[in-house]
Amino acid sequence: MKQPVTLIGLGPMGKAMVHALLDAGHPVTVWNRTASRADDVVARGAVRAAAPAEAVRAADLVVLSLTDYAAMYDVLGRVEDLTGKVVVNLSSDSPEVTREAAKWAEQRGARFLTGGVMVPAPMIGTEASYVYYSGSKDLFDAHEKTLGVIGKPHHMGTDPGLAQLFYQANLDVFLTALSAFLHGSALLGSAGVPAKDFAPWAAQVLQLVIQFLPRSAEQVDADEHPGDLSTVTMMGATADHVLAASEEAGIDLELPRAIKSHYDRTIAAGKGGDNWTRLIDGIRNPG
Repeated sequence: MKQPVTLIGLGPMGKAMVHALLDAGHPVTVWNRTASRADDVVARGAVRAAAPAEAVRAADLVVLSLTDYAAMYDVLGRVEDLTGKVVVNLSSDSPEVTREAAKWAEQRGARFLTGGVMVPAPMIGTEASYVYYSGSKDLFDAHEKTLGVIGKPHHMGTDPGLAQLFYQANLDVFLTALSAFLHGSALLGSAGVPAKDFAPWAAQVLQLVIQFLPRSAEQVDADEHPGDLSTVTMMGATADHVLAASEEAGIDLELPRAIKSHYDRTIAAGKGGDNWTRLIDGIRNPG
């Protein structure tokens, strides 16, 4: 028989995980505060627990898919004994909150892995799904096969906060790019251009960004920023123009102002002749 799994939290992500585990033949016990959310997965063969303690007793591997880590305390705080359990928290929160949660779980006899799922619910269990994990490497290795049903597992290090850092860093790029697309759509929309006409051009720009990343990362890591092409001053002028166009269009200015501030601070620090990657200094040390 394949490894039994308990899954707590049946929002869209949690449900998708249960379906993937059931498809792979794993016995799954579930619990959710609103019990009716389990109806569809129970109909497929999952077992509905009446309480968190019952759910935890059903399997040694306990996966959490909750709103945040505060919800973990609320749910598992009602379970008297976590001895011998492996708690894998796939909820989102800050790295330091995650580190404290690992200590909390271990003080109660559990072993703890942090996870960050990098795809939306419909992609869970597909070849495109991948998940960052951090914590004990031995613990990760012992459960890698089962966790791989959810998405390709990547162990990022033993620090429980690392998976969250990777998760949040990726979402930093993702959310900023989405907001930038909407801002650009509003900018063109001020002239009556529909977003669907802009989308293919925005996609080309994002492809250009992808080409920039490897070399840019090398410059950041080496702290070498040769200004032979796109200098801070040149890119800063572009940031000025984006802000001016946004003001003329009467749309929200927070995003272009934030970007312009990165260039302004770097130029004020006497680094205008360096490559745009020099902005990392002001981002790391905003004071």
